Amino acid sequence: MNVFITGANRGLGLGFVQHYLAKGDQVWACYRSECEALVKLDVEVLHLLQWDVSTDDKPQGELPNAIDLLINNAGIYGSTKAGQSLDEITPDNMLEVFNVNCVGPLRVVKYLKERVVAAQGIIANLSSKMGSSTDNSSGGTYAYRASKAALVIISKSMAVDLQPDGVRVITLHPGWVQTDMTHHSGLIDVEQSVAGMTQVIEHVNDYDAGQFVAFDGAVVPY
Repeated sequence: MNVFITGANRGLGLGFVQHYLAKGDQVWACYRSECEALVKLDVEVLHLLQWDVSTDDKPQGELPNAIDLLINNAGIYGSTKAGQSLDEITPDNMLEVFNVNCVGPLRVVKYLKERVVAAQGIIANLSSKMGSSTDNSSGGTYAYRASKAALVIISKSMAVDLQPDGVRVITLHPGWVQTDMTHHSGLIDVEQSVAGMTQVIEHVNDYDAGQFVAFDGAVVPY
């Protein structure tokens, strides 16, 4: 299987890379600027590409002809939680986070669409339960919440538009994971999150097109 992962140099992205390498798959791992953790893996079935999804620049590296699984993992939190309060949030911060977390996956899919269609593959977009209006009981975090909510809508439209081509799309909530983004304060580790999400991906046909699903298989209310 050909697996293509953005934001693959650390955290969940690196966890996905290690998971699919362990299965013997061919993995194309994208990084923005640093790739030290990926280089250390040093296996022939790992292909590295430099790609900053916040720009319209093309990926630097050789692409697969067909992609069985595309994981849009690249994302940022933006400024601190305090910096995303109602009083402190700025338009520039909103646009920066939205560009990476929502427009970024759209750029990636537009660029790679024909390769995913060629394999009648799967697209998995990583959102967050923080993008659920139903789940929002604490407010704040304007940029991150808005970008992840918008990605759910983008992902649903992708699912509808690509379904006639045999492409399945799912939106994932990884859980509260111990990564750099959470300052390692999460409830589960990367291995648990990735193990759960890859099971959801494997059973994508059990869910509605574009459905928002948590790492434990539960449908996330939107």
